[in-house]
Amino acid sequence: MKDRVRFGKYIRFALTFGDFVVLNLAFLISLWILPAGTVFASKWVWLIANLAFIPSAMFFSGIHNDRIIYADRVVLNALQSSLLFLGVFLALLYLFDIPEIGLLTTFVFGTTLFLFLAVWWLLSRRILKRFRRMGFNFKRVVIIGTGPTGQMVAHELASDAGYGYRLMGLFDDDSKALSKIQGEFTAPLSEVEDFVRLNKIDIIYYTISGENDETIRRMMTVADEAGAEFVYVPKFHPVLQGQFQPSSVGLMPSMTHILSPLHSMPNKIVKRALDLCVAVPFCIFSPVIFIPIAIAIKMSSPGPVFFKQKRTGIYGRDFVCYKFRTMRVNAQADTLQATADDPRKTKLGDFLRRSSLDELPQFFNVLIGNMSVVGPRPHMISHTEEYSALIDKYMVRHAVKPGITGWAQVNGYRGATKQLWQMEKRVEHDVWYIRNWNFFLDIKIIFLTMFNSVRGEKNAY
Repeated sequence: MKDRVRFGKYIRFALTFGDFVVLNLAFLISLWILPAGTVFASKWVWLIANLAFIPSAMFFSGIHNDRIIYADRVVLNALQSSLLFLGVFLALLYLFDIPEIGLLTTFVFGTTLFLFLAVWWLLSRRILKRFRRMGFNFKRVVIIGTGPTGQMVAHELASDAGYGYRLMGLFDDDSKALSKIQGEFTAPLSEVEDFVRLNKIDIIYYTISGENDETIRRMMTVADEAGAEFVYVPKFHPVLQGQFQPSSVGLMPSMTHILSPLHSMPNKIVKRALDLCVAVPFCIFSPVIFIPIAIAIKMSSPGPVFFKQKRTGIYGRDFVCYKFRTMRVNAQADTLQATADDPRKTKLGDFLRRSSLDELPQFFNVLIGNMSVVGPRPHMISHTEEYSALIDKYMVRHAVKPGITGWAQVNGYRGATKQLWQMEKRVEHDVWYIRNWNFFLDIKIIFLTMFNSVRGEKNAY
């Protein structure tokens, strides 16, 4: 049997050492890219670079400790780490009166470090997860409380063996609740202390209401005496979903609900900058694509080149959405969704829909500012009125700008919604995107959209 070996600290040391190896590799690659004779080649600059990376390595050391973290967050941390390093690096160069290394040198070095660091962190986490699936570097955990919160914690810890958690038991004084647990060791709270000590438990997750002062105090003492980590998981009401930010009411701690990271001004600026970086070049060169498509549309059937339709935008406000016309002019355009064999579609229109070329004029919506490149797809006003009465949280999808593509679309939830569950899944993915947005999630969705467009999608019609 593979027993726990306390070599986690050695793994963290090795991974942090790897961070410095990556830094020096980025330094050498940058030196190779940059012109010969630059002051960047000085050994003092090299030494300062390594010193400047220490705060970044310390501040972002959690990247090697956190077992449950998604790839886009890893890449975002790599960017933040690189920016912090550059700030300290340039400050030290100024402090030690090193001649200015120049904007180009700073950009090349910073970009190289970010790319190398992101790849290294993603690769090292993948290797660690494989290592843990083999039964090594795991943490023994127990959960105090078998209610809904405790079961959710157990589900999260067991969702991927690569996280390296081994659930040793669940404890509760509710014998009825304990009897419902299948396949796990269960026992009353009176047995926690001996169990934690004998089984060398690493983490105690406490999920019972914090109002029981004596119980929570006793469990914290058990954790402290056994050298285990104590994690208090608040017993949230089922309605309280999403992200909460610590705050206070006077001297009392509280939690403020944050619907979306996109409601903060810095993130709004970042997202708008990404939209413009994509939309402006496209709109400049759009005639190369638009003119041939426009001629083909006019030749395929009588009617306008562009199809303009009012759709629901951010905060429920209506806006005019642009598309290439793919159907013959008809009276049901604003109420009836397109189907796979819709007789209203032209042959050219069918091709434009399957290739998603009909959506290209929406880049002008992005330029105007009533759409984003990535976000929940805008629906017809009639559908907003219909589904808002049928689906919980449907209107939450309007908390951000609608997008040309979105998380729901790249996960296969696009096209006609013949059954209610299809729209429910689309809304579920849209709300998840709104609550978990970050810059690299948008980049991921953009690349997945391009890949799916080339590969073809069965629901694109």
